Amino acid sequence: MAATGEANADRGQLGDGGQLGTTLRPERFALREAYRRHFQDHRRERAFLHAVGFTAGFAGCRVVTHAIRAGRGPFRNLSAGGRHLHHSTPGIIGQIALGYLWTWQVAIGTDPRRRAGSRAAALGAGLATALTLDEFALWFDLADDYWDSAGRKSVDAVVLFWGASAILLTGRGLVSEAGRALRDVERRRGGAAGTGRQLRQ
Repeated sequence: MAATGEANADRGQLGDGGQLGTTLRPERFALREAYRRHFQDHRRERAFLHAVGFTAGFAGCRVVTHAIRAGRGPFRNLSAGGRHLHHSTPGIIGQIALGYLWTWQVAIGTDPRRRAGSRAAALGAGLATALTLDEFALWFDLADDYWDSAGRKSVDAVVLFWGASAILLTGRGLVSEAGRALRDVERRRGGAAGTGRQLRQ
């Protein structure tokens, strides 16, 4: 009777179809809480978001420009008044606009209760920087030799590596905790699956 009771109690942890119930369910990783915990310092958070915006923006530029050159997808070159519009133009405008806002100390993240503007500005600054640097050749030569450089692939690789490194450096605590949480979930699922097989036997 005791063994039967224990077996019933174990089966009570299983839902329909032998799925594990709440007792053996892995704990949920609270990404928002982990983010807030690791980025209490608004300066570190801004540096992290700037790196995210820069890396995503630069990678996006490369994907779009390669798609335009290959004639794939919905992407097309932009023009204004018959003149080609380089994507460094909105990047420069964004940098100027953010510089003006920060001169007036707008969206600088000093108020911990109102960080939305600071976060958006940091992401925007990273994106604007990527748009500007992606056409670095125009800074000095004023020539559209975007595809002429033999070392273009090496430059792309170095810039993307720098962006990813900056993300990992500024957000290493959050990345480490997320990795531990994923490993813990996999370990718990493996243990729960073993328990379910034993009960079905």
